[in-house]
Amino acid sequence: MDNRKVLLSVRDLEVKFRVRGRILNAIRGISLDIYENESIAIVGESGSGKSVFTKTFAGMLDSNGFINKGHIIFGDEELSDTHVPLNDRARRSIDSFREKLDEFSRLEPGAPVYRELLALQAEKRDRSMISEEDRVELEKELKELRFQRTEVYNRKTAMDHTRDREKIKAAQETISRLDAQIKELENRNKEELRKRKEAAEHDTEYLAQYARREAELKEKYEQLTRGGLSQDVSDRNEKLAKEIYLSVARGDFRRRRRVTKKLLAAFKEAMKLGIDWKDEAQHNSIYDGITPRVKYISETGSELVGSCIVDLASIQFPKDWAQIRGRRIATVFQDPMTSLNPIITIGKQISSVILKHQNCSEAQARVQALDLMQKVGIPDPAGRYDDYPFQYSGGMRQRIVIAIALSCQPKILICDEPTTALDVTMQAQILQLIKDLQKVFNYTIVFITHDLGVVANIADRVAVMYGGQIIEVGTVEDVFYDPRHPYTWALLSSLPQLAERNTELYSITGTPPSLYNEITGDAFAPRNPYCMKIDTLLEPPMFQVSDTHFAKTWLLDPDAPKIEKPAAIRNLHERLMQEYHIQGV
Repeated sequence: MDNRKVLLSVRDLEVKFRVRGRILNAIRGISLDIYENESIAIVGESGSGKSVFTKTFAGMLDSNGFINKGHIIFGDEELSDTHVPLNDRARRSIDSFREKLDEFSRLEPGAPVYRELLALQAEKRDRSMISEEDRVELEKELKELRFQRTEVYNRKTAMDHTRDREKIKAAQETISRLDAQIKELENRNKEELRKRKEAAEHDTEYLAQYARREAELKEKYEQLTRGGLSQDVSDRNEKLAKEIYLSVARGDFRRRRRVTKKLLAAFKEAMKLGIDWKDEAQHNSIYDGITPRVKYISETGSELVGSCIVDLASIQFPKDWAQIRGRRIATVFQDPMTSLNPIITIGKQISSVILKHQNCSEAQARVQALDLMQKVGIPDPAGRYDDYPFQYSGGMRQRIVIAIALSCQPKILICDEPTTALDVTMQAQILQLIKDLQKVFNYTIVFITHDLGVVANIADRVAVMYGGQIIEVGTVEDVFYDPRHPYTWALLSSLPQLAERNTELYSITGTPPSLYNEITGDAFAPRNPYCMKIDTLLEPPMFQVSDTHFAKTWLLDPDAPKIEKPAAIRNLHERLMQEYHIQGV
């Protein structure tokens, strides 16, 4: 797997949602590489974060959701390749950027002192504030009280004023009590802040020491930043100036102006802090939240050539998403009827997507649409082109949804449980169609499912999710025949096809954790029959089982007791071969 190209690299991804005054931690620090032309299945119970995880790839999070942390690097060469005209305007802009960077570079020798000065100022500021632990605890209490108040208020507004007077009165009393508790906590916080600030202001000995140390550092900083620039630094700044121009040149004038201002401020702060320019992660971080970085590669007399680092986690502009969503990353959803517009003909729905993303005429779009309809198995495409969705069966509608998704030949096809609404016979046909078309269009499949039978038939690799994390990942053979995480054991034990006559079906006890709350230790610990004390205290790391197999469980620690997996899943190979008709395993 290592010699295959990484198409999508997810690192330390955190996704959160604002829900009724509270924060829900939907994705908690996921790292995963997805390879070109592979099929990877994301499996887990409802609420584990499968759909949310893949929605971040196409910028489809709900309006109350946001990426709090992490990177999603999309290694698509077509999007990365950047060519910008090198005309007189470009040269003037590059010269202006270089002059600014030369000015900022004079601050780099003083970076160690600047960092020391910042630490000194932070220490003084902390003396007049409550501790971080107390602040977090107070914020937690306030959030809980405000949430309770919102819940009671919402129930109260839904009550009937003629029949529920007593309930309304009780609810109002509860609201008043909660308001008083909130006010008390806020006042207590203000009083504590006042005391600490007053104590800090009257600590004359510390203030005198602080003033002397601050003056020393500022004088030293002034001395270190008076020098000139070396030739190496000037040459570096010339390349950085071209990189900045490449990075901002794609937008319109207003956007370029806004982004340039933010970028120059970020570069100034980076040089003041003295970042390591050889460290790509540090260099990339300058652009975080501003614009994608475009590395300078080369130039001719007429153009600059660069390579864009497409971080899907930091894309902010709709025009940028328009180049990715549909064109490079497409999605097939669960219910084909809700994915299609009931009042627009099938052919029009396919051709309109082609017209939006490709430079072609309506006649050419129709030809491409008919070809796609034929490829997905629609009989008599020309005769069915002007039909409406209600004239198609569920399986045929899903074939049209797949045709729409493939209309721009995306690099990644996300299949969000596309067979859930179909009968068993049609499920097999749709799965086979997706696999067959992969050979034609060379896309990567990211398949979301609850059905492990689907996984066995379609996937090369499997990532098991629980509580917003990937807790096991490996090839199909790794996960099916050598599972290591107790949750994976439980999922496999729950397969109804593996149950024996006159025995009860296995079910996982308990419920998934609430993602509103902070999770300590292993999220699966409360439901884990093999739970150890450490599972309740510390989150396990991702242990490596083999070159392709990883699992996030303390059972893989060298000091952990040796535990046999459940008897029901010790000999899966032959039974799965028979039940799911797995080929070549």
